[in-house]
Amino acid sequence: MVQAYVLVQTEAGRAADVAREILAIDGVTQAEDVTGPYDVIVRAQAEDVDALGRMVVARIQRLDGIARTLTCPIVNI
Repeated sequence: MVQAYVLVQTEAGRAADVAREILAIDGVTQAEDVTGPYDVIVRAQAEDVDALGRMVVARIQRLDGIARTLTCPIVNI
């Protein structure tokens, strides 16, 4: 199982709506609207890195109101 934080920049005024829509995606465990350089922080999990990439590109990035994402896989060192 691979887990990651996905940092999301949204169009102005869309953070709360985008967070609610992202939370409905399978594999997303948390989606919170926040302040700062990113508008939504998502915690997601998938079977492997490829599945995680597909989730971000095919499901999250295609939502209306999203300008940019940054995926940060969690590592255990």
